[in-house]
Amino acid sequence: MSTGEPHRRVVDGRFELVERLGGGGMGLVWRAHDLALHRDVAVKEVRPPDPDLAEYDPEGARTLRERVLREARALARVHHPNVVTIHHIVDGGERTYPWIVMELVEGGSLQDRLQRGPMPPAEAARLGREVLAALRAAHAVGIEHRDVKPANVLLRPDGRPVLTDFGIAAVRESAGLTVTGAVIGSPDFMAPERVGGKEGGPAADLWSLAMMLYVAVEGSHPLRRASTLATLAAVLGEDVPAPRRAGPLTAVLGALLVRDPRVRPDAAEVDRMLAAAAGQAPPEPAPSPPPAAPTSYHLAPPAFGDATPALPRTGPAPRPPRPRVAVLTGAFAAAALTGVLVWALLPSLLPDGSDEGGASPAPGVAVSSSASAAPAGRQTAGSGSGSASGGASADKVDLLGGDGVERTVAKLTAAMGGSKVTSLAVYEEYAIAEAPVHGRPKLYDRYTYRGGDVAVKDGPGGTVMTGTLPVDLRLYDWDAVSALLARAGRTLGVPKPTSRYLLINPASTVFETEPTMSVYLSDDYGSAYLKADVHGRVIETHPRDDG
Repeated sequence: MSTGEPHRRVVDGRFELVERLGGGGMGLVWRAHDLALHRDVAVKEVRPPDPDLAEYDPEGARTLRERVLREARALARVHHPNVVTIHHIVDGGERTYPWIVMELVEGGSLQDRLQRGPMPPAEAARLGREVLAALRAAHAVGIEHRDVKPANVLLRPDGRPVLTDFGIAAVRESAGLTVTGAVIGSPDFMAPERVGGKEGGPAADLWSLAMMLYVAVEGSHPLRRASTLATLAAVLGEDVPAPRRAGPLTAVLGALLVRDPRVRPDAAEVDRMLAAAAGQAPPEPAPSPPPAAPTSYHLAPPAFGDATPALPRTGPAPRPPRPRVAVLTGAFAAAALTGVLVWALLPSLLPDGSDEGGASPAPGVAVSSSASAAPAGRQTAGSGSGSASGGASADKVDLLGGDGVERTVAKLTAAMGGSKVTSLAVYEEYAIAEAPVHGRPKLYDRYTYRGGDVAVKDGPGGTVMTGTLPVDLRLYDWDAVSALLARAGRTLGVPKPTSRYLLINPASTVFETEPTMSVYLSDDYGSAYLKADVHGRVIETHPRDDG
């Protein structure tokens, strides 16, 4: 960047910064004036969350720079009226971060629009068709967006949407940039398979599109929780409630918001469904597929009121499941939730790197062909799984029983060198804590405890979610957990849970919430939870509605 006069910022001697338009995890976006072509443009200034990133993590800084360059190249390959146009890139070479010069879209974002209230279903369907068209153009050249959400959909003055921020797009030629185990994307709009550590694919972008449309018509997000860990758990383990205001959009939401990506309709069929919901002429029909039996999919019934009937959908038959791979559908079996969530957040949880169960859909999710097998992720006495990290024996560990939670907190506190966390999850077999890095409050390290004498640090974690205020574990009354679990067993409608866990939720300035704790019970049909204050007093009850 250069300056010709005091307080005047000019990038590359050509783009004069006028005003800041917004920002996110990848940097700031400015309105700028192109001094050569005499037009206004948008300039994205890359700024890592921690300004000292290049100093203590040069590899991370290099990855960020390459990711931004990849965004520019990805956008340059997509020519579509619903995809933001890239004009220029300013690259100063190694140890610098690029600036991306793009078209200026004047109408704000879909997120700004939704702050004024929900959209009518037909309007949302029309917008959805255009965002879908942008995705199809990107998918055609091998690009997945991975972060479809309201903030990344800009609106022209006439209301037409433009998809932007392909900074984490999965270009096939550059797939090696994603760090193994990293959570890439916004957790509340990510498809379950991506939260579970899989690459996903175009079908995952379609899930995100459907979730964005759900939020657009309902006015709230059905799976957003007070912490990243709780949101990830909800995406993996909770049903999406049936929408109440979606009207003609209900069918497309029901078809796309299913956990198995193989049974989601393809983009062409989604376009036909959105056209019908918008009251528009349908696109040219695709060639007829081979005859197949109609397949029905449904959203979970709402927590209150009448249950929504199944939503029929006819079309190509789903591909048959691969041999010996568990298909996790519906409520997403709670045992698999435990295994997949731990793999997504902590790839090295299993000390020997084994999958403990032969073939599996993802590392950390044990699969068995026997219906009577122990739930995935559980250790049973004599199972031969070996010692857990931290010195635990192969005997079954129950960190939620007796004084297990208090002991777990003590071991983690000793390992962390302090009692503040940005997140804590305690399962029967293990616990995961995220603790702020000393002197760098925007970053956290991850610690685990699996019983035994010590908890262990499992390497760096990542960046603390915006608005999260670390909570001191000494605030909590751990003696109240047993009573909460007992009450959950009586009131949540999950009489024989296959998984139980405790989540500690820190305060959030974004959600305007105080520190709380939640107790979850899950079985093969879904999950339910109680939320309590730090003293164990129940403040919310979310039982499972079995219809």
